[in-house]
Amino acid sequence: MTDSRCRAMSDEVALVFQGFPSPARETLSEIRELIFSVADSTDGVGPLTECLKWGEPAYLTEKTKSGSTIRLGWKSAEPEICMMHFICHSGLIDTFRERFEDVLEFRGNRSIVLQAGEALPEDYLRACIALALTWHLRKKSERRPSV
Repeated sequence: MTDSRCRAMSDEVALVFQGFPSPARETLSEIRELIFSVADSTDGVGPLTECLKWGEPAYLTEKTKSGSTIRLGWKSAEPEICMMHFICHSGLIDTFRERFEDVLEFRGNRSIVLQAGEALPEDYLRACIALALTWHLRKKSERRPSV
């Protein structure tokens, strides 16, 4: 398994990370590492594409098309929080909420809210990331007729 801390960032993604204040940058960097780690250890996901979507770091299963995009967000209007954003129509947040509402904080049907600079609930985030990175695989298997 590749160590995600050694994964090179494109200059444009690195510039966005550099623009985050230290606590948010540390938290979002840890989440980035989790995303790559989960991708490496989850069957069917394959390599991730890291790019910017709406000016935010985004992680796509571009090669395998196994999953749904995950974006990382931070806004100066709420400097103490970091966000993991998911495509709203995917239903992923509803799934996460059903499983982890007592552990994770959510915003609408799009985001997991995390406190910048605080320890991450890694096991729960890993589960959410794995569900996102395999979303299309699961949807495809649901559409397959049973024999």
